[in-house]
Amino acid sequence: MALLSRKADKTLTPQADAARTRLVDAARWELVPLKSIEKAIADLPPASSVSVTCSPNKGIDTTLEFTARLTDMGHHAVPHFAARMVGGPGETKRLGTWLRDHGVKEIFVVGGDAPEPAGPYKEGSTFIADLLETDHGLEILGVPSYPEGHAMIDASLLHDALFAKQELITSAGLQGFTSTQMCFDTKAIVKWLEAERAAGLTLPVHLGIPGVVDRAKLLSLGTRVGIGASLRFLKKNSASLGRMMMPGGYDPSELLDAVAPHADRLKISGLHVFTFNNVGETVVWADEVRG
Repeated sequence: MALLSRKADKTLTPQADAARTRLVDAARWELVPLKSIEKAIADLPPASSVSVTCSPNKGIDTTLEFTARLTDMGHHAVPHFAARMVGGPGETKRLGTWLRDHGVKEIFVVGGDAPEPAGPYKEGSTFIADLLETDHGLEILGVPSYPEGHAMIDASLLHDALFAKQELITSAGLQGFTSTQMCFDTKAIVKWLEAERAAGLTLPVHLGIPGVVDRAKLLSLGTRVGIGASLRFLKKNSASLGRMMMPGGYDPSELLDAVAPHADRLKISGLHVFTFNNVGETVVWADEVRG
């Protein structure tokens, strides 16, 4: 897959260009527990910040195994816990013990997409509350947010849930952050974050952005990794979809360049890069942005 040569965008102000570099420097690479994860791990730069998703097919223990392995390799590995996959308080206590025993200081909690919860946790807040009662040893806890909304959850409920999680995190004396689900609509991202900041959101934001990935793969996997709304946006905006499907037409820098001018005032602290395990070419892209 050919990459575009990325030099500094001359249309950006020096402040926005610096913000763009800052966001890439703080990038976290998301890995998915599929067969392709082995090559993805091999392509990681030394001491990378990595998140390991929680696959409904593989289960939480697979996420823990890869987290431990990546940590032993010298990476900063952050496991995803899907609340709907946790069987109950007993398993929550086991997870808390595992975190402390393995020295994992940071996690990311999602509600999860399982049609039926394995236990009492239908969403993330109740699981987080129980986990924080265990001897977990955590210092940082991340939660998701949805600039374009969620297909199954009302926007007001998403707002209330995000603020409830923020309160849980701060009351526990932890640092927190929120990672946005992948969104291609810059106006939607900015409008959503402006409104949430005005309402009292103080958590740092990690901007969810696709890495360098085959366009057909992105479209085929999209609905399975929580970006269905953004793909619907693309389909309704034929120009964006057309650029994405053309050879060489999709470039992560387009979204990054559009958001960079707003990053400082909206406290966007880094990128959450959905690599789809295509780490090697995504790392090359990041290096070109810095260069």
